[in-house]
Amino acid sequence: MPSLENRLARLEAESQIRQLVARYCFTIDDRDIAGIRALFTSDALLQSADGVMHARGIDAIMAQYDARFAVLGPGHHFMHDIQIDFIGDGDRDATGRVSGHAELWRNDRMMVAAIRYNDRYRNTDDGWKIAERSIHFLYYVAIEDYPNILATPLRNHAYAHPMPADFPEPLPGWIAYKAAHAHD
Repeated sequence: MPSLENRLARLEAESQIRQLVARYCFTIDDRDIAGIRALFTSDALLQSADGVMHARGIDAIMAQYDARFAVLGPGHHFMHDIQIDFIGDGDRDATGRVSGHAELWRNDRMMVAAIRYNDRYRNTDDGWKIAERSIHFLYYVAIEDYPNILATPLRNHAYAHPMPADFPEPLPGWIAYKAAHAHD
């Protein structure tokens, strides 16, 4: 059994990572550029599952956010569940899955998005930071289209033409379940 000191260190690390995830929401919504920069490691990777976003290194990430902010008005990000798994002894690296949603103004209309972030965190001299973030959408849709959005796999309406959602259909568990119950 881990020592009390190790268990306490793990709880402190988890708390710091949860604070990092919360700060992400506030800094993005507040357009706190210095705050956003401070969330990421210098060599971080930020990408979206749909391939539209892909930036490596803090300067490229900040340029990516600048391009996003150019088409976004006010918004509000909410994080719901955070799963943190420590790698090895947990002193330096951890992975995370974060579920959330956003309400935002994009391209002159009100939109809502259901989001999952697949993250990798690194403990640096300045505390825990995001080393990798991959953004996945269950839906990204104008508010008037929300009531029936789960009836179609084309649930990403952030761009000119609807695109397939990033989850759950491509997930191995979803595929296996559908295959096992194809004759039901």
